[in-house]
Amino acid sequence: MNVIAAAVSLHIDDVAASSNFFISHLGFREVLAAEGLVCLSRDDAAPDIVLQQRDAVRPAPPAGRRSVSAAVCFTVTGIADEHERLRREGAPITAPLRLEPWGEWVLQLTDPNGVVVQLIEWTPPAGA
Repeated sequence: MNVIAAAVSLHIDDVAASSNFFISHLGFREVLAAEGLVCLSRDDAAPDIVLQQRDAVRPAPPAGRRSVSAAVCFTVTGIADEHERLRREGAPITAPLRLEPWGEWVLQLTDPNGVVVQLIEWTPPAGA
């Protein structure tokens, strides 16, 4: 298998609100739009983001199982500058920039539909 592209598909209630969030704060652009569907892309290594209207008839998870909660994570450079830019823009930062003990800087945003987006920048270990 040779993966040539990647996308994250999100089933949400308000496609326009999430589309605006990813375009305004994270530099995506709309590459396809249809009723209840928007595909967003960037010119770097980020996967495409496919936003789909949540389907009311989508079957419930099997008995004893819950729906999975997930976050969209982007490894970036210049995270401190991004944090300042997002803060100035009034972006919905739900966990401010912090350094984790294992060596990653992380910043968390949450879009209007509750989609968690984490920006991560790794720091080299001491002595590297």
